[in-house]
Amino acid sequence: MNNQMRLLFLIFSIFLLPISVFAFQQDSVSTEKTLPSEEKIDEPNKSNYLPNSLKEYNEAYYQLTRLNNPLGLPPNKFNLQTPQSTLEHFVISCRNKNFKEAAYALNLNLFPNNITEKEAIDIAQKLYFVMDQRVAINWDGLPDRPDGQVDIRTTTNQAVAGEPRRSVVFGETQIKTRDIIFRLQRIKYQNYGAFWLISANTVENTEELYQVYGPTFLDRHMPTWSQAKIGTVPLWKPVLTFLLLIVSYILGKVVILLIRRIAQSFDKPIIVALSKRLGIPAALASGVLFFYITLNQLISYSGTFSSTIYAILLAIVIASATWFFMRILDFAMRYVAEHKIGDVTSENSHESRQLFTYLSVARRILTFTVVIIGTSIILSQFKSMEKLGVSMLASAGLATIIIGIAAQSTLGNIIAGIQIALTKPARIGDTVIIEGRWGYVEDIRFTYMIVRTWDLRRLVVPLKTVISDTFENLSITSPHSLNEIELYVDYRVDVEKLRTKFKELLEESDEWDEEHPPIMQVTEMTEKSLKVRAICSASTAVIAWDLHCKLREQMVAYIKELEKGIYFTRSRVELNEPYFNAEKTKKPDK
Repeated sequence: MNNQMRLLFLIFSIFLLPISVFAFQQDSVSTEKTLPSEEKIDEPNKSNYLPNSLKEYNEAYYQLTRLNNPLGLPPNKFNLQTPQSTLEHFVISCRNKNFKEAAYALNLNLFPNNITEKEAIDIAQKLYFVMDQRVAINWDGLPDRPDGQVDIRTTTNQAVAGEPRRSVVFGETQIKTRDIIFRLQRIKYQNYGAFWLISANTVENTEELYQVYGPTFLDRHMPTWSQAKIGTVPLWKPVLTFLLLIVSYILGKVVILLIRRIAQSFDKPIIVALSKRLGIPAALASGVLFFYITLNQLISYSGTFSSTIYAILLAIVIASATWFFMRILDFAMRYVAEHKIGDVTSENSHESRQLFTYLSVARRILTFTVVIIGTSIILSQFKSMEKLGVSMLASAGLATIIIGIAAQSTLGNIIAGIQIALTKPARIGDTVIIEGRWGYVEDIRFTYMIVRTWDLRRLVVPLKTVISDTFENLSITSPHSLNEIELYVDYRVDVEKLRTKFKELLEESDEWDEEHPPIMQVTEMTEKSLKVRAICSASTAVIAWDLHCKLREQMVAYIKELEKGIYFTRSRVELNEPYFNAEKTKKPDK
């Protein structure tokens, strides 16, 4: 288990560190003491809010009655004519620490009318900090046209007409369970031309977002010497990340030891066995969860990959929890199968085999359900997967047909497995004959059934075949079985003697279950012999087979002793005097 834990830690470190380094290289947030205060600007008891500034409806822009910006209207030197140019102006100005110019790109109409120039600059700095931490901007998707439309190329190079847009989404994040959408809006104030600003609703959420995603305690209080940079990365960030990895690994080892100690204190083999199976998943989940929480609270990632890093860490935690519950489920099912269900290999264990089949199918269905739920939760952490889902919905008809054709066989086998559990044409432990091969049903899995043949080979049978094709189940209702012995003898044999001998041999056999009386009949006559069939019964198909082989040997030995074996099958040939006689054809001497 120690080797497995070390291997998981090594894989996790190798996977995370390159992404972390790249994210650090994207870090453009200063950790100097120029960060804005965490105090909110729009305190309700100190603010004076003006009424709604929206005027009459217009499809191309929002008509405003006021523009609540203490800096005034944006100067003509700033290009705010398109969504892309407005966002570029805001981001580039913030990167250059010129937050006053960046504030011209904000619509502050939802803030109180007494907002000061310094407060507007602080809002711009806070909004940029949040965007840099949590928003991955898709610059290629932002329109660079004043009407907000995206240029579409056609094969004929013709212009594509469309309605002008007055609102464009450029990012999103979450506060607890609430989605926060970042928008750009096209506005028109008085007789000035229309231009684009970051929407008033987006700017209004800045204070709440900054409380959640603002600078961490270490961002504000790390000593000056730790601010030394390797390239563009503050020295303390990669060092602390590596230390957190080591602490997370130690925490995982501690969790394994605690689980073992707690299990050993109960002094029960079942709990000790369960602890061995749960140790690694619990350690992985605990270590990664600790790393995720401490990284989120102590170190502020930034750049386009910051949200991806946190999503991956959370996905690993969810995957570990899914693994943990799967181990519990698998252990519980195996324990019930081994300790609560009887011997399924015995032909007389009808109820045990039926219960074991139910348990086997239920275990696989529950495992499949847990995996699907865990995978769904993991995929929900990635916004790109949501866009993929929307794209797939756009071509749902074609996708449904393709998936249906491609997965027809697999889905058919899974459904057939549920049918087998309900209708019970075959159960684990049953004796069956499939495609002329005799064997035991060893296991029933998601899509196929494993049959162990008499020579210890394994026959893999698709479940659709079990449902749709004909096969023999020798123990579906009762393990009791009949076998026939066929003997070919001469016409002159006394069948009654054979019948008496067969009855005597069968009654002396311990394998006979006395369910079926001794029977011997002449079933066929050919030009050379008689075909005699004897029937024997036993409690199971295996015992019946052994009994029939044994009785056949004894009957052959008995026929051999009758008048020196003259009653075995023989071919008769009648020899007449030949037409040509050698003596008559001999030539006379000259």
